[in-house]
Amino acid sequence: MRNTLGDLNNHLFAQLERLSDEELKGEALVEEINRAKAVNEVASKIISNGSLVLDAKKVMDNRLDADAKLPKMLEG
Repeated sequence: MRNTLGDLNNHLFAQLERLSDEELKGEALVEEINRAKAVNEVASKIISNGSLVLDAKKVMDNRLDADAKLPKMLEG
């Protein structure tokens, strides 16, 4: 199975819909809030990882350009 950022987006909207259920109350609501927090943490890691991959790709693409400047963390 291959997950995509589109799949992540769908999961996040599904979670939002569950949290928006006005009939969800008490312990069930607390459980859903805790689940949403866990989903948020995982989603944040996935997005951060995707951003890192994109940044690395940009650096690799730019290294072919003789005028490209290295990120400050790689200078020196």
